[in-house]
Amino acid sequence: MLLKTLLNHVEKHKSFVYKNARLVKVQGSTRIEVQIEPRRNGQPLCSNCGQRGPGYDRLAERQLNYVPLWGIPVIFIYAMRRVDCPRCGVTVEEVPWAQGKSPLTKSFSRFLGVWARRLSWEQVASIFGTTWNRVYDAVKWVVLYGLENQDLSGINAIGVDEIAYKKGHKYLTVVYQLDEGRRRLLWLGQDRKEETLRGFFAWLGETRSAAIRFVCSDMWKPYLKVIHECAKGAANILDRFHIMANLGKALDDVRREEARRLEEEGREPILKHSRWCILKRVKNLTQRQFIKLRELLAYNLRTMRAYLLKEDFQQFWEYTYAANAGKFLDAWCTRTMRSKIEPMKKIARSLRKHRALILNWFKAKKQFSCAAVEGLNNKIKTTTKKAYGFRKPEVLEIALYHTLGELPLPPTTHEF
Repeated sequence: MLLKTLLNHVEKHKSFVYKNARLVKVQGSTRIEVQIEPRRNGQPLCSNCGQRGPGYDRLAERQLNYVPLWGIPVIFIYAMRRVDCPRCGVTVEEVPWAQGKSPLTKSFSRFLGVWARRLSWEQVASIFGTTWNRVYDAVKWVVLYGLENQDLSGINAIGVDEIAYKKGHKYLTVVYQLDEGRRRLLWLGQDRKEETLRGFFAWLGETRSAAIRFVCSDMWKPYLKVIHECAKGAANILDRFHIMANLGKALDDVRREEARRLEEEGREPILKHSRWCILKRVKNLTQRQFIKLRELLAYNLRTMRAYLLKEDFQQFWEYTYAANAGKFLDAWCTRTMRSKIEPMKKIARSLRKHRALILNWFKAKKQFSCAAVEGLNNKIKTTTKKAYGFRKPEVLEIALYHTLGELPLPPTTHEF
């Protein structure tokens, strides 16, 4: 079977023909060169308005990389025509296999983009005989097409969080869709300020923002304020992940302060090597950690009183109805405020302040939580590691949309 026959099967374009296909050697390497010519009497398309017009002249031949065949690079060679467009003047024609001045064909860009979802960009470049920059250009083209053509209907639940992408408090605000059967990255914005999240709601539009029923977030004040203003019909849910994480931090603060005080007083360092004994759930403890915890519970320590308060709070998540959960929360906060343990009292004050938002988790029947958000955040970390050093946030954004956005791919005449 001739190569031209295969190309006409997988990459046939109206008004163009494959004239010659030959195997050549260039600088010690072998490649396949395919000459493309326009059909006779066919008028070129204006690259600005897409209308056909008479040909003006032809430019020098361009070489564009196509999908490799049996590991052999394939090069399309074509001399672009200029169009004497009645509307736009003299412009360069638009051809169906290329975009702009890119040295890659659309099929090869899509091909690289699909593989870049599975492997690191450096690996993709090495396997298919191209460069990291060209893989990035291919992925960027695929992502931009996907963002322009993505489906934004039916968004009922979202999750809002921030991730640190660089040292020096450099953050990205991330917004995910959390609907059942559709969890994806919706939007990215630099920094974690009020105007950053307002940018998301402006991008989404008033109609779609009004249709949102649930928003999962942490207690970051700028986020809470913007969600209250821009998604008035949505229930803002503060779920167990961030609350328990804050309780763990408060408990660790108590442990460190008390361990330091015991050392200053010259007493036995009984809290030494006890951090994970009290921070982990009992069911996750090793045998050695369990024995250590049992020994600590015999002492009248502030750390252990704080530990018991933290473990007692786990019952809160077992309630079914918001009213019953609210009663337990109020009673727990009262006991904690009487404990005279300042880090735990700080948590109790925060829970009282955000009581209504916390109880929204039960009103939503526990369907939505930031556990899904944290799972997607872990995928972001994995993508960042595979990047081998994205230095600019713009490049990182392209990589994250490509991996987590579930964006539609550009159409193609053949699935490679």
